[in-house]
Amino acid sequence: MKKFYVMDTNVLLTEARSFLNYKNNDIVIPYKVLEEIDKHKKRQDGVGVNARLTIRLLDEYREKGSLHRGVRLGKGKGFLSVRGHKPELIPDGFSKRDPDNQIIGTAITLKKAFPNRRVILVSRDINMRVKCDGLELPCEDYNAGQVIESVDSLYNGFKKHLVDDQVIDQIYNDEEVIIDKEDGKFFANQFVMLVSSHNEKRTALARFISYNMPLKRVIETKDSVWGLRPRNKEQQFALDLLNDPTIPLVSIVGKAGCGKTLVAIAAGLHQVLDEAKYKKLVVSRPVQPMGKDIGFLPGTLEEKMKPWLMPIQDNMDFLMNDKKDSMAMFFENGTIEIEAITYIRGRSIANAFIIIDEAQNLTAHELKTIVTRAGENAKIVLTGDIEQIDNMYIDATTNGLSYAIEKFKDKDLAGHITLTRGERSKIATLAAKIL
Repeated sequence: MKKFYVMDTNVLLTEARSFLNYKNNDIVIPYKVLEEIDKHKKRQDGVGVNARLTIRLLDEYREKGSLHRGVRLGKGKGFLSVRGHKPELIPDGFSKRDPDNQIIGTAITLKKAFPNRRVILVSRDINMRVKCDGLELPCEDYNAGQVIESVDSLYNGFKKHLVDDQVIDQIYNDEEVIIDKEDGKFFANQFVMLVSSHNEKRTALARFISYNMPLKRVIETKDSVWGLRPRNKEQQFALDLLNDPTIPLVSIVGKAGCGKTLVAIAAGLHQVLDEAKYKKLVVSRPVQPMGKDIGFLPGTLEEKMKPWLMPIQDNMDFLMNDKKDSMAMFFENGTIEIEAITYIRGRSIANAFIIIDEAQNLTAHELKTIVTRAGENAKIVLTGDIEQIDNMYIDATTNGLSYAIEKFKDKDLAGHITLTRGERSKIATLAAKIL
């Protein structure tokens, strides 16, 4: 029997086309959801994009029939309708003015009108699902945009591989070694720790390119990169990807204090200012975390962006140290740019080393619009911590950074590494573990 799926606002603001993913079932959008979506349509981020797209899609279906009676969504699909609620059906103790309760009221009203049909509320709001459970009203999360089952299942860019002693000897002698497809599953640009099957202390670090190419040994960086030397093998892996011009997309994930942003900026400064591989370094990060658009802050664009980009500035100050006078010059001549995500989305950037910090706060759509901005001879570096997401419309399994990592893990133009060791300070590392 067909089911009714009642869509919550947050589902449509996460993915505007979400109501098309329920096969031959009927979709109901509460009037209150339409009101809430209308409030978000002027936003200049991914939420605003989905709000406007939702409105346009509903208008297209409105032209095909009556949304009050229901409009067929397509062949093999159910009907789409817009409905209200009866205030008297909102349970006692629940505020009748609360938007969430009105949406729940719509589901209850629908259940009363169609007692023989199963009514399911779809919401990304955990508290909404808890409320529904208390009312014995079926409620489920929206998982169509989920790319991983959990944080632990996210691709980390690294694996251990048992080999014979002669393989270890060969890669140290020749700096490379051939492996067969039968040896196991590897992804493009995945880092591998070769471990002797006879002596686990005998190891070698390498990077897999493809099955028709040998494993390349990862050699420890002896020279510092802008005063920065890798403190562990994961930072060494990150630098290996960052310094490889054949990999235009690099993603680095790690908890606070692991050095992901510092390593990315150091590599960017080195390749722009020292090696001149790129004409400029562009650094950006979402302004989402505080829940405000930068347009509401006083001052010029530079002054508005300053609070959001202080972590970037701190890292640059650390690396440039006694070169702060030079840094001011680099900013003035455009060699180093600090840009708002909003403005990057509308640009085509070529010959640049581009760092997108805190990328876990971007939706999949937002990240797509940014990555597609990359022009000729551009390298994009995505950094972030998927366990620290401030965007209420996404989580660790649906954010843009996780999406990019999973979608690009088998592509030779991309590389990824997850940093696990904290290197900021002993107290910072301890706090990240226990707090």
